[in-house]
Amino acid sequence: MSIIFVLFFSSLWAQNLSDLRNLKVDNLSDAQIEQLIKRAESSGLTSSQMEAMAREQGLSPIEANKLRTRIMGLQRTVGSKSSTGGFAGNELRSMELEDSDDLFDSIRKSDPYYDLTPFQKKIFGYKLFHNRNLNFTPSLNLPTPQSYIIGGGDQLLIDVYGASQESYDVTVSPEGRILVPNVGPIQVGGATIEAATARLKSSLGRIYSGLMGSNPNTFLQVRLGNIRSIKVSMVGELSKPGTYTLPSFASVFNGLFAAGGPNENGSFRNIQVYRDSRLVTTVDIYKFLSKGESEANITLHDNDVIIVPPVQSRVEIIGPVRREGFFEVLPEETLSDLYIYTGGFKSEAYTDRLTIRRVENNERRIIDVAQADFKSFNPKDGDEILIGEALDRFVNRVQVSGAVQRPGEYALENGISVKSLIEKAQGLKPEAFVNRATLYRTSDDLTLAAEPLDLKGILDGTVEDVVLKNEDLLYIPSRYDIQEDTYVKISGEVNSPGTFLFATSMTVGDLILQAGGLLESASNSYIEIARRVRDASSGKLAELITLSIDPNLQLTEEERNQPLLPFDHVFIRKSPGFERELLVTIQGEVNYPGQFAISSADERISDVIKRAGGLNQFAYPKGASLVRRTVYYKEPTPEQVKEKTLRDIREKVDPEKRDQINQAELIIFERLEQKINAIEEEKLIQEQKKILEANKDFMISDSLSRDSLFSEVRFKQQDVIGINLEDILRNPGSGEDLILHEGDILRIPKELQTIRMVGEVLLPTTTRYIANASLRRYISQAGGFTEEARKSKAYVIYANGDAKRTHSFMMFKFYPHLEPGAEIVVPKKPEREKLGAAAWLGIASSLATLGILVQSLINN
Repeated sequence: MSIIFVLFFSSLWAQNLSDLRNLKVDNLSDAQIEQLIKRAESSGLTSSQMEAMAREQGLSPIEANKLRTRIMGLQRTVGSKSSTGGFAGNELRSMELEDSDDLFDSIRKSDPYYDLTPFQKKIFGYKLFHNRNLNFTPSLNLPTPQSYIIGGGDQLLIDVYGASQESYDVTVSPEGRILVPNVGPIQVGGATIEAATARLKSSLGRIYSGLMGSNPNTFLQVRLGNIRSIKVSMVGELSKPGTYTLPSFASVFNGLFAAGGPNENGSFRNIQVYRDSRLVTTVDIYKFLSKGESEANITLHDNDVIIVPPVQSRVEIIGPVRREGFFEVLPEETLSDLYIYTGGFKSEAYTDRLTIRRVENNERRIIDVAQADFKSFNPKDGDEILIGEALDRFVNRVQVSGAVQRPGEYALENGISVKSLIEKAQGLKPEAFVNRATLYRTSDDLTLAAEPLDLKGILDGTVEDVVLKNEDLLYIPSRYDIQEDTYVKISGEVNSPGTFLFATSMTVGDLILQAGGLLESASNSYIEIARRVRDASSGKLAELITLSIDPNLQLTEEERNQPLLPFDHVFIRKSPGFERELLVTIQGEVNYPGQFAISSADERISDVIKRAGGLNQFAYPKGASLVRRTVYYKEPTPEQVKEKTLRDIREKVDPEKRDQINQAELIIFERLEQKINAIEEEKLIQEQKKILEANKDFMISDSLSRDSLFSEVRFKQQDVIGINLEDILRNPGSGEDLILHEGDILRIPKELQTIRMVGEVLLPTTTRYIANASLRRYISQAGGFTEEARKSKAYVIYANGDAKRTHSFMMFKFYPHLEPGAEIVVPKKPEREKLGAAAWLGIASSLATLGILVQSLINN
């Protein structure tokens, strides 16, 4: 991160959100915007609240709009990386602060220029030294360059091979010498590798004579081992100026990268390298970026100085070029030179003329530059070069849409007409409506006009063809586009009732086949068709037609003579004699408990107990009860019954649960699997719809239905009915002997021997039954009544579901008698609101007024 960024960051964020009036959004990087968002989040502010606060502090509307745009852009980027979105309000503050750190970090990793401001990103060449994905560290794994200048600290590896073999590992002294055994010191400092090799060959030739002569048999190689480090001073308009320690292989670009490159005010085209107080080269980074020229990128020496002077002339290019932004220009460069740095014009650019905005003599002026003057026009510092765009319109286009084989755009050629355009589009589709077409024509003033055409006449030559003009649009409708979608419906006793697409000559049998066939309960002899009435003046709402079809769905003459029409609704009625089995359940002490089918409409409790083998010796008839469904009972829908049946059948033919299965069973299993999967998909869709409508349903429901306790009591699906089974068995068919309904559950318990006490007693408990014991005695066994007990309202619930309450006469209470299995319930006194001082004062005032009134009446 650059020094400029650090200084600006520290000065800005050392302050709190109470100082936003001097904010310059263009000078903020994405990283700084991120910190601003996090600071607002930690203060409990949303982005809109932070913007409003900035406006109140005096931030200009322009800067506030820029701030909003930058924050929204960053939020969209964060949101695209998370399903839950990015910067949010106060509701999920602590969790989102942690999540946003991870999200912002992911953006930071994906954007190598995250720490740059928008202005810095637009400076051509600036990104080169701030891309975290680039590394300008010099490679040390290179062959030893022959031009390398040897200096103090370098390690030289000297290999002698051939007729004689020897290796020397020597280090260059600060004086530039190396010490070779049996040879002595040799001066190599300041020489290149090539020159040092020649000196060593001459010195070692005194020991190895094979090195010398015209036909040597011994050879010498000099390599670099560990290279030395050099110090380079980086000064001027750099992001991080200072003195840097670099490898001796380092080039100018390596030094610039270490120093963060030129800053916003630094020159990219006049970087100077001084050695021993002399200018040795000038580096132009633009040549490297645009042409790949790197001759000036020399290897640095110890104590070199790199100076980056301020930029002298910078212009901005705006418009459709490959690379927009700010470009540094040299005095002799023209607009044609800038063309190279921008990467060239885009295809939509208007290149015949450029517009220059220039500041001269403290005034702004506009300069038009024609294309012929690009090579001679010299831009000046501060120029804004505006490149226009080509006109967004066509000069030779006609279009055809609708019922043609290949709709789209076509070139306007000489004499092209409606007929020839249709031929270019490879003709009409079979469903094309040829009685009429519309030609939409653009007038000279760009207004739209519609011209109706007799397309059939044009195609058969009876009507004159129409010559097309530029931007004409020919629309040929389809027959399906100009008529209502036709359908037929079927309801009742079919497998898949619903709406189906109408087809010509379709009959009732065809529709039944599409609906999955008739159910077993269907009546084929009474089928009703409801048909729309075309003449509403008769007052008739629908025409009703009845017919019968073959039970095997073979086509009959009656069915053939009564084809369906669009929008017919077919009703398949249930057969009058069809009834599915109705089941009741007997639980408890009978000889054959379980489910029983109701045999007749007037079957009673005594009848089914007789079918169950009667009561056994353990039965307690007084405790028998009947559980019956209420009107709120949710009976399984036909779809649920069908799904359960399909699942049961599939379970029986599942090949994974059976060792052997034939081909027919496998086909059945696959069909069942497809049907069940389709049902699951439909259920998933319906569940999603219920979730979406849940809140809406809750808002419109009344307060009574939202009371869970009330709803549980009011809308419960089953009730317990107290019965006197002893009387029923003594007098079958009497009023006590109830007629059974589907789903009834008859419960006959074993003999009960306990009494239970609940409610406002000190110790709610269950105790053994004592014959002829009173209710007060049982209450005593539970510790007695609590202070909140409402004794006069105590009641008993018997084992069969009946209940009796306590009766009071004068000062006496008559408690109900008890039987085995009964439950004593003592309710709580209702809470009474205590009267406050104001209430008592009101009562006193009322009494005083009443007394005065009575006194007045007496006096009168």
